[in-house]
Amino acid sequence: MKILIINGPNLNMLGIREPALYGRQDYPALEEYCRTACRELSAQYSCEVECEIFQSNYEGALVEKIQQAYFDHTEGIVINPAAYTHTSVAILDALKAAAVPAAEVHLTDIREREEFRRISYAGMACEQHFIGYGFEGYRMALEYLVRAYGKGEVQYDNCL
Repeated sequence: MKILIINGPNLNMLGIREPALYGRQDYPALEEYCRTACRELSAQYSCEVECEIFQSNYEGALVEKIQQAYFDHTEGIVINPAAYTHTSVAILDALKAAAVPAAEVHLTDIREREEFRRISYAGMACEQHFIGYGFEGYRMALEYLVRAYGKGEVQYDNCL
C-alpha cells in the first residue's frame, strides 16, 4: 500500500517552534517515526506499507503533490496541512479532486486553540481526523488507512 504523508508550513521547524505546544522532537524525528510506523504496520497487517513523506511551506506545492497522488496511484494520504488547515480551499479542492482516501492529522488539538484554528477546510475532504495526539496521530492515521485497505472497506487485493 502506497501512502503519501503531507506536512504543511512550519512543520520543518518542529523542536524549535513553540516547544511547549509542539514538543522538542524535530522534523527528522517525525519522519523516522512515520517510517517506523509503516514498517510495523507492514508486519502487523501482512502487507507492504510504503510511505512517501513530503513537507512544504508553499500552498501550491502541497496542491500539486495531492494532485500527483492521483496520477501515481497512491492509495492513501495522511495530511497535516498545518496553518493551511484554516485557510486553504485550494487544498480542500485538491483532496476532493484526487479522491484518494485521506486522514487528517494535527499534533495539537485545534479544537482547544484559538477560535480561527477550529475550522478545517482540508478536513472536510478527509475520512478520519486524528487531532491532538502528537506524533502518535500519524501512526493512528496510517493504521486507519491500512485497516480500511486490508479489511476491504477500500477495495484492494494485496493486503490481508
